[in-house]
Amino acid sequence: MARVSQEHLEARRRQILDGAAVCFARNGFHATSMQDVLKEVDLSAGAVYRYFSGKEELIEAIASEVLETVRGTLEQAAQESPPPTPDVMVPRALALMRQVRPATLETGEWLFPRLMIQVWTESTRTPALTAVLTEGYAKIREAWGAMAKSYKDAGLLPEDADVDAMARAMIALVQGFAAQMAIFGDIPPQVLAEGTRALMATGRTASPA
Repeated sequence: MARVSQEHLEARRRQILDGAAVCFARNGFHATSMQDVLKEVDLSAGAVYRYFSGKEELIEAIASEVLETVRGTLEQAAQESPPPTPDVMVPRALALMRQVRPATLETGEWLFPRLMIQVWTESTRTPALTAVLTEGYAKIREAWGAMAKSYKDAGLLPEDADVDAMARAMIALVQGFAAQMAIFGDIPPQVLAEGTRALMATGRTASPA
């Protein structure tokens, strides 16, 4: 029997993850059965269970993959000279998520923001998913912290700036914009850039309390 290539295995895994993400974004985790996923990806139960033991493992894999990809891009951006400023990085981070998870629902809505909110909610009751998110966000905080340090090195931040606090704020911006997309619809990239730029300008011009 011919051996299945690694490329084929990776493509099949990708097919399953993408199909599961569509199902979860469309109907929610609890209203989606593994049978729904099988129908979406048009594969047998045996083919799917070869890769994933069930819904929980699919959810964890989707969350982990996106977090890891975002972390890698931030680390790469921190090496740029000059480093991209926050008004560039916030839209870039969301654009990266769209690149990693480009699928849309039948309505044309980008599924990732809706899926993100569902992952947050599910993590409050699923310890294994909480662990995945905790580890992933720790790495992203570290990557955003490296970005903040690059701003210091470039003279864009004062020496006493708290890089971890800035990392948390940048994560909050990206998450907040994604949550708005999930509830109110897509936001043009220029809005993300202009809004972040305005916040940066406010910080420079505000007088001490």
